Amino acid sequence: MKDPQIKKLIEQEKKRQKKVINLIASENYASKDVLAALGSELTNKYAEGYAGKRYYGGNEIVDKIENLCKERALKLFGLSPQKWHVNVQPLSGSPANLAVYLALLGGADFTKNHIEPKKIMGMSLDHGGHLTHGHKVSASGKFWTQISYGVDKKTEQLDYDEIKRIALREKPDIIVAGYTAYSRKIDWKKFKIIADVCGAYLMADISHIAGLVAAGEHLSPFLYCDVVTSTTHKTLRGPRAALIFSKIDSREIYKKIDKAVFPGLQGGPHLNNIASVAIALAEANQPSFKKYIKQVVRNAKAMSEEFKKLGWRVISGGTDTHLFLLDTMSRGISGKQASELLEQNGIIVNKNAIPFDSRPPMDPSGIRIGAPAETTRGRKEKDFIRIARKIDGILRAEVGNI
Repeated sequence: MKDPQIKKLIEQEKKRQKKVINLIASENYASKDVLAALGSELTNKYAEGYAGKRYYGGNEIVDKIENLCKERALKLFGLSPQKWHVNVQPLSGSPANLAVYLALLGGADFTKNHIEPKKIMGMSLDHGGHLTHGHKVSASGKFWTQISYGVDKKTEQLDYDEIKRIALREKPDIIVAGYTAYSRKIDWKKFKIIADVCGAYLMADISHIAGLVAAGEHLSPFLYCDVVTSTTHKTLRGPRAALIFSKIDSREIYKKIDKAVFPGLQGGPHLNNIASVAIALAEANQPSFKKYIKQVVRNAKAMSEEFKKLGWRVISGGTDTHLFLLDTMSRGISGKQASELLEQNGIIVNKNAIPFDSRPPMDPSGIRIGAPAETTRGRKEKDFIRIARKIDGILRAEVGNI
């Protein structure tokens, strides 16, 4: 690289990543092959449109790349190309979700015609939902109305009976299941029953658990959902991009979604990203990946149990997945304080709201801890138990100084 400033900063970031303990639940380490595709000559190609239907010439090779990526995405999740369609062009999870809403709920015509906006039913942000599930600060909450649901106050887990009551009362147009800070397995079948009763589309956002679904460590949403979205850079260990899977049936949802992605939201796709995603999908279809995901879940469980033994409150009492939330405020230290203090000691987490949190989002009551990145680096249960003890020591010492 001839640019000394950028080269230096990249080297500094590489060193930072190597020296810290990375417990960010939404981060991972991509393979050298994934990174190589991102920096390839595919960056140079403009290919507005879809394979076989481009607005530019010279697409013989990139069409093959995009089609290969789609084939690998369907294969990874065991989906028939006759029954499922996948769009591999979304640049990240947020525009992927927005494309689904545009396709299934329509645009913002209600602002001109005074038509009541359609409803997205998603988990509230402080209970573990995502901004793009209808939160008011997101476009998903500005163009449509969010009907929020959360977890039971006692169990801190999904209460499907309560979700059904809300759905019957509010009659949402789409129900979103799948979360960014919820540690328990999701019962897709129960969500399907709820969606059918109130006449809503059912969408699963598996951005966090896609790797678990692919490896058989979490129930698959594809048996029950109309649409499934996912990012590719978390448990799938790919580049920062997203996928939209949609059922092929008489409703032709997939055609509407394709039009919402292009030309609705995006122009030319990033072919370097799509090639990189294809590589990550092939890697995730190897036996070694299933072994990796099993270890991720074991590591997260071992760490959460160790925190409980050390006297910390783990939200919902534990985890079935790759992450969990730790209530730090119950021990006298806010999530922001905990996150900053741990970073000073080389441990990277993120501050995070916990269910029924009374504190503001920028200084919430907890932290979110994930196992994927450090498991990629080869850590096992004993290592995560040691890290939990180290975190305990750091935070206990701080509490003593407050």
